[in-house]
Amino acid sequence: MSNAPVDNGRRRFLTVATSVVGGVGAVGAAVPFIASWNPSAKAKAAGAPVEVNISKLEPGQMLRVEWRGKPVWVVQRTPEMLEELTTHDDKLRDANSEVEQQPEYAQNKYRSIKPEVFLAVGICTHLGCSPQYLPDSFSAQVEGVPSGFFCPCHGSKFDMAGRVFQSVPAPTNLVIPPHKYLDENTILVGDDSGAA
Repeated sequence: MSNAPVDNGRRRFLTVATSVVGGVGAVGAAVPFIASWNPSAKAKAAGAPVEVNISKLEPGQMLRVEWRGKPVWVVQRTPEMLEELTTHDDKLRDANSEVEQQPEYAQNKYRSIKPEVFLAVGICTHLGCSPQYLPDSFSAQVEGVPSGFFCPCHGSKFDMAGRVFQSVPAPTNLVIPPHKYLDENTILVGDDSGAA
């Protein structure tokens, strides 16, 4: 054991220097760790709104786009399709769309902003299969209803407003995604801020 006097100044300097280096190291390790909690650019893009150009969509035609990893259908309904929506309310489980599966601006008999353009998430509300669009042969599924969507997985049936028919496995209507029109021919799916 040495009897040399203790250099308190040096001891204090080493304690402060060690604390500063340790603090910098802790911050250096924490920044990437906390940054890893943020969604990746790919994840952000997957949830980003999607612009859909409908200028070339013909009456009766369906366009499929992807939003948040889900198929979204955009259908240009014909006047006949719009007219048939009022003929089978008695066959539907939720004809007035009382279960909230659409934004407020789509709470109408067409379940859309513009009657002739229908948007829906193309996933059956039963177990997540993707129904088929039958523009001319749906009456084989529901007598007297010429157009609609049929889920081949378990037989659920939906009309041209995405409303579910009675006595099928699907419990609710198809989901209407948030959307708005940027102009006459462009729809923004996934963002309805400022929508009327």
